[in-house]
Amino acid sequence: MGCFSCFDSREDEKLNPEKQTDDRNQGQSTAASHISRLPSGADKLRSRSNGGSRSEVPSPKDVPGVQIAAQTFTFRELANATRNFRPESFIGEGGFGRVYRGRLESTSQVVAVKQLDRNGLQGNREFLVEVLMLSLLHHPNLVNLIGYCADGEQRLLVYEFMPLGSLEDHLHDLPPDKEPLDWNTRMKIAAGAAKGLEYLHDKANPPVIYRDFKSSNILLDEGFHPKLSDFGLAKLGPVGDKSHVSTRVMGTYGYCAPEYAMTGQLTVKSDVYSFGVVFLELITGRKAIDSTQPHGEQNLVTWAHPLFNDRRKFSKLVDPRLQGRYPMRSLYQALAVASMCIQEQAAARPLIGDVVTALSYLANQAYDPNSVGHGHRGSGDKDDKRNRDERGGSILKNEEGEGSGQRGDLEGSEKDESPRETAWMLNRDLDRERAVAVAEAKMWGENWREKRRQSAQGSFDGSNT
Repeated sequence: MGCFSCFDSREDEKLNPEKQTDDRNQGQSTAASHISRLPSGADKLRSRSNGGSRSEVPSPKDVPGVQIAAQTFTFRELANATRNFRPESFIGEGGFGRVYRGRLESTSQVVAVKQLDRNGLQGNREFLVEVLMLSLLHHPNLVNLIGYCADGEQRLLVYEFMPLGSLEDHLHDLPPDKEPLDWNTRMKIAAGAAKGLEYLHDKANPPVIYRDFKSSNILLDEGFHPKLSDFGLAKLGPVGDKSHVSTRVMGTYGYCAPEYAMTGQLTVKSDVYSFGVVFLELITGRKAIDSTQPHGEQNLVTWAHPLFNDRRKFSKLVDPRLQGRYPMRSLYQALAVASMCIQEQAAARPLIGDVVTALSYLANQAYDPNSVGHGHRGSGDKDDKRNRDERGGSILKNEEGEGSGQRGDLEGSEKDESPRETAWMLNRDLDRERAVAVAEAKMWGENWREKRRQSAQGSFDGSNT
């Protein structure tokens, strides 16, 4: 199987009731003691009544030397901001709880307010993790935490408002009047989301494993700028000689890496697998798990795997709502990246830094469907023609000497070849295309790593002079 089930906390409780009860009691007591050390909105009201001014939240006592820059809010402030959490302000719901649109009275800033569901899957521990993670981690592709509320039993998080909603909103169950994302936008979102993961894996110290990478957790700002959200399940990655961290299996069915689902051993490559699933969603327009699809097509990864092996079926992997408006060469490269990310063996998956390099290249290859017609039938792009010529596919010429967009060794000659010869040429062309795409992705990754090594060496030399 290409993808295995991922158990949420309720399913894990059924499988290990005694262990789960002990873990939850211990986790809640520990988290509760940590939360009690976080300044609450009520503390702020008392400080105001004593002449205190609004200031940044001091660091929790269990994390010495860490300055939490998030503001604290009273429950009354956030109730006023959301108009008492009226249904008109409701914008979504997740594992943490319900999310409302609000406007802070003090600054008039539009925000998203997430209210913990006390009967939900996540609790005080996840609330604390999210406050700490988003207070300490800052990147253009991570959502910005403005503040939180810890009044009594109330647990709320306040984020910057993302006006375009989530990636899931733009990929699945679109209303008839909503335009689907075009190819360029999809590549831009994929590259930006990968940069967010790269920051967590390579820039944060110690590294952070996101653990819940999925389309509903990628929020979109103006211009479809992607930002990762919902860090309640994030874990600190392995350090030193350790290759993984062991933890309870949590996440979302359809996105979980198979080795994590089976063993609970978590690595940064687990996130890379989840990224590959989301990237496939962007390419195909399909859900990771879709029970409305025919039997055998309900799991996206399981359905896609055999199609990777036949170039003639590549077009079946593309979202039909694109209506052929995509560059075929970029599709090959995108599918090569997706295929490598969802390898069943974690060691065979690329590092997220290499994925960023490859997708940044694809995102910078602007595709104009109006100037080249249907991208999957051949384009007028000179670079694409040159590369196809280099791979042995001559472009048929018309009387004026211009390229017709047909492959001389494939589409233009199929009528004159026997079925056996045609099948041989198709398989040969598939192997060539896949080899080129994989080689280019590896080359981008090697060049990127070499630049990092040179940069690090330069910094080292400079510090010793």
